[in-house]
Amino acid sequence: MKRTNYISWDQYFMGVAELSKLRSKDPNTQVGACLVNTDKRIIGIGYNGLPQMLSDDEFPWTNNGDFQETKYPYVVHAEANAILNATQSLKGATCYVTLFPCHECTKLLIQSGVRELVYMENKYSDTPSHQAAIRMLEKSGVKIRQFSLNSLRIKHDEDR
Repeated sequence: MKRTNYISWDQYFMGVAELSKLRSKDPNTQVGACLVNTDKRIIGIGYNGLPQMLSDDEFPWTNNGDFQETKYPYVVHAEANAILNATQSLKGATCYVTLFPCHECTKLLIQSGVRELVYMENKYSDTPSHQAAIRMLEKSGVKIRQFSLNSLRIKHDEDR
């Protein structure tokens, strides 16, 4: 008889996104994304970080102050990195992401053919960026749903 207490596809793919965010060097917000095709195969993974040729030690990680002295002009978001890392077309894909995407990443997801967005957190729900993202997702017919990872806990060194 087969085992019955295995994790669901949603738990699996969100778990990959959750694990990916642990690669982020951002001290304030770590985000992971996992793109999955219609055959339930992972086709792209990303986390928020600097472009690959830049040193994490030579650029700022603060979120306050003069724009060029903050992380904002330099960090590539998890969704954008997952799209750039994709191994095949994203037409019809699902994006699992640990934080609801900003309006810029939403444009990239829609433009690349993603048809479903599954997210865990939405800490920027009161911002104009979030409202624009929702408007675009709804008008483009992308399915949106929130997922809770309450039954899956990924442990790493900080938890020990």
